[in-house]
Amino acid sequence: MSRCLIAAAALLSLVAAPPIASAQDNPFEESVGTEEEAVSNTQSARVYQPINYNVEEDRENILLLDLSTGERVAIRLMPSWAPNHVERIKTLTRQGFYDGVIFHRVIDGFMAQTGDPTGTGQGGSNLPDLEAEFNPMPHVRGTVAMARAQDENSANSQFFIVFYPRFALDKRYTNFGRVIGNMAAVDAIARGEPPANPTRILQASIAADNKGRPAAQAPAAPQEEITAEMLGAPVEQVEGQ
Repeated sequence: MSRCLIAAAALLSLVAAPPIASAQDNPFEESVGTEEEAVSNTQSARVYQPINYNVEEDRENILLLDLSTGERVAIRLMPSWAPNHVERIKTLTRQGFYDGVIFHRVIDGFMAQTGDPTGTGQGGSNLPDLEAEFNPMPHVRGTVAMARAQDENSANSQFFIVFYPRFALDKRYTNFGRVIGNMAAVDAIARGEPPANPTRILQASIAADNKGRPAAQAPAAPQEEITAEMLGAPVEQVEGQ
């Protein structure tokens, strides 16, 4: 009889006891694993491509600035760093937005800023402001980054080119490109806030569009000062009149 009771109790315990859960059967652990995989996949998917300094390759992502100094500057745009900012620069460039715009804020040893059609530093395009795309790319010599107001999501059309490394700007301004041709022309941009005789972008273009260089601007002829004596001088009579 006791043997029967023991056997019955053992059978009951087997029926009542919950099965041992494995990691595969645990929905919580499975969801955690899925989330971790998603994060890992997202991080691995974001690859910051290195800069290609060859001006003959990937010309869809090269911005050309023809300056009033007669020089042409080549900038490599980096969609893998800041896709929305690169797209904005391309859009405005192809609209002719930057043509004729001055470098309105140029600080020696720091940077040259442009992209404001009013030349005051207060203007922008009619397009909506961009959300920040801060990235780990450092602000080194030749870096091209988007200017903004105090609001991190206020970048619109203005950008600046860095003369010397400024790592304090890292992850505070959206770095979207690098000068890959004629940094010497950037170094020669007129200084000032604004400069007395500002350097101007005669034409901005995307290299893939194969736009020729604009005609060089003739220097303005110096105006002769008008004096009181000149105003009072008699008009010479033309012979025969």
